[in-house]
Amino acid sequence: MEKKVKEFLEELAEDESEAVSRILVPPQRPGKSSFYEYLAVTGVRVDRAEPGLVVCTLKVHPRLTDRTGNLAKGAIANLVDIVTGCVAYIQGLPMNVSVDISISYMSTAKVDDELEITTKMLGQRGAYSGTIVLLRNKATEELIAEGRHSMFSPQFAPKL
Repeated sequence: MEKKVKEFLEELAEDESEAVSRILVPPQRPGKSSFYEYLAVTGVRVDRAEPGLVVCTLKVHPRLTDRTGNLAKGAIANLVDIVTGCVAYIQGLPMNVSVDISISYMSTAKVDDELEITTKMLGQRGAYSGTIVLLRNKATEELIAEGRHSMFSPQFAPKL
């Protein structure tokens, strides 16, 4: 894998490499999205939100695909992290801290496929909460990925 990454980076043309090095990424301010999160979730549309449930739609954009034209595994992982974090988020409090994320990749999605992302709160015990997310192709209803995310809420932790 390391060899493939090295070869890929060596393939970058000098002008591409220089263009990437000129990108300015400002430091993240509390409560603001990072450049990385902005790229990953731009285009996500919230269709339904209620306590313990968030249903979203995302049309797969080329920036989220790998070299083969499939929705990248990293993009899926990022969506799992962000969307499940939203279902457990309490307004006015800091975001929860990830404890564990597991993802099962079942199928692929291509550019312009529309995905339905359904996230549910599984439960909460003390400062810990658990969520699940399903990513499905809206047209075929094929399951693309399933993710589970457990989080810790420091504000609910007992004081030592």
